[in-house]
Amino acid sequence: RRAQIDHRTHPTAFTVPRKFKMAAISASMSLSAVAKAKTVRASKRTAVKCSAAKPAFVEKVEKAGKAALSGLAALTLAAGSAQAVTYDELQGLTYLQVKGTGLANTCPVVETGGSGSSIKGGDYALEKFCMEPTSFTVKEESAFKAGESEFVKTKLMTRLTYTLDGMTGSFKVGSDGSVAVQERDGLDYAPVTVQLPGGERVPFLFTLKEFTGKGNTSQFGGDFVVPSYRGSSFLDPKGRGGSTGYDNAVALPAKSDADELLKENNKNVAALKGSAVFNVAKYDEVTGEVAGVFESIQPSDTDLGSKAPKDVKITGLWYAQLAK
Repeated sequence: RRAQIDHRTHPTAFTVPRKFKMAAISASMSLSAVAKAKTVRASKRTAVKCSAAKPAFVEKVEKAGKAALSGLAALTLAAGSAQAVTYDELQGLTYLQVKGTGLANTCPVVETGGSGSSIKGGDYALEKFCMEPTSFTVKEESAFKAGESEFVKTKLMTRLTYTLDGMTGSFKVGSDGSVAVQERDGLDYAPVTVQLPGGERVPFLFTLKEFTGKGNTSQFGGDFVVPSYRGSSFLDPKGRGGSTGYDNAVALPAKSDADELLKENNKNVAALKGSAVFNVAKYDEVTGEVAGVFESIQPSDTDLGSKAPKDVKITGLWYAQLAK
């Protein structure tokens, strides 16, 4: 189109239409965007990560983790490991410092103090009782005809939520050094699932409910109750339950009383029994803290009575505070 002013008569007064101006601006912006993108891609290739030095305590918290210990020879190491975290150190951490580190699933340790024999006679309140498993093994039958059953290592399938914590009870010490322990309340159960080398998964309820133990200030043990992994109101895929649901499989009414379906139809939520032994490694008379290692053997889940339970052995660390 003809310009608004003739450039032949007014050479210095020639103006470009607005449409052409906008097109030129858009083209220049596109070229600048392409150049900027190339610069960003080049900067990504040569990106450098900077990190500041961490405080010694933060490194200690991040490295906190204790290997599985067994036997009396490892008692001192279990209670005073250099990579462990004490109760006061745990209380001094914020939520963000604990988040994602796994420390919420660990028990404190006792770094100073003497052996369990230094515990004086009297009636104590058992507080902040904590049990941290470090090893799970399941008893399996031998593949050989004349072989004996043995505990085999397993792979943990549960997240870091299997530690028992905040348990309370009583801890009585006699004048002769005898000990009577009673567990009463707290977070005393945790559902756990492990996997055998062959791929079979074994669920069980790790617990210490109603533990009653006897012994001395160096070692004590006793039995405890293992509740059913599933409750009485739990319904299986066919709608059968202990206190609710169908009495038998609806699709098989003629076989409701068959022997092969008897265990599946009649749900059993009765509690079983387990046993545990605790070894005392260290006791701090000033703070009343006591720590050591433990070993417990308990049955696995029975699927509401339809399966035979397996023996599960749990070993790990424990911690508690004794208060008058």
